[in-house]
Amino acid sequence: MINPQITEALKDRIQIVPSQDKSIYLVGPIRLPVNLDGETVIFQWYCWLRCDNMPGAECGNPNIDHASIIEMLSSSNLAEAQQSSVLVYGDFKGSPDALIRMHSICHTGDIFGSKRCDCGYQLKQSMKMIAAHGTGALFYLANHEGRGIGLFSKAMAYVLQEQGLDTVEANLELGFEDDMRNYDDAIAVLNQLRQLPVTLITNNPRKLEALKRSGAGVSGRIPLWGDISEFNEKYLKTKVDRSGHLGSGPMTNTMTE
Repeated sequence: MINPQITEALKDRIQIVPSQDKSIYLVGPIRLPVNLDGETVIFQWYCWLRCDNMPGAECGNPNIDHASIIEMLSSSNLAEAQQSSVLVYGDFKGSPDALIRMHSICHTGDIFGSKRCDCGYQLKQSMKMIAAHGTGALFYLANHEGRGIGLFSKAMAYVLQEQGLDTVEANLELGFEDDMRNYDDAIAVLNQLRQLPVTLITNNPRKLEALKRSGAGVSGRIPLWGDISEFNEKYLKTKVDRSGHLGSGPMTNTMTE
């Protein structure tokens, strides 16, 4: 029997978000103080979980059985799966101008600080940009590792890259598409949190197109290049030449020299 005080504490912090023929549990907001270059910045953290075969998961069902959610947690092995997050800053719902970043998880770059890519730099830089702007949201997409092929497959792709293949060739040789990522759930969560237009921080036109196809309001795009070095120059050049990423300023000059 679940303690009624526990369900009462959770009742206003869990939402069901429709996403195509499924639904999403969205938990939050949760106050999250974050260290950005020695300065403490307060974000509001949400986490979401796709609701396949879970209590109240029927698409469009407005009712949430909080007790059943708690009961299923310990038997669901959620630590073996991946859940996505969004960090919200400022008046994200009501501000007329907000920045967002759809950031794909990068275990090596975000956690270990690998310089084989620019992901760790993009993660921290986009958070700084959102905080400096005054309002926005960083969507941290947990099932996007290696452009959607998963961490173990990404490790094998790295082995192939050490043999001379570029990042696109390695994914293709392992039987994947160049980019396997899907943004539907993230866009559903975005629409739950904000109805006004957003400015997207990205170099990737596929992210921009996904937002526009969904009907979400997009008022513009801000490029995000940086931390270019001998270790990731080929990787970044492949992004521009093979994956269609949009170069800008010093990045364009560097990649065309």
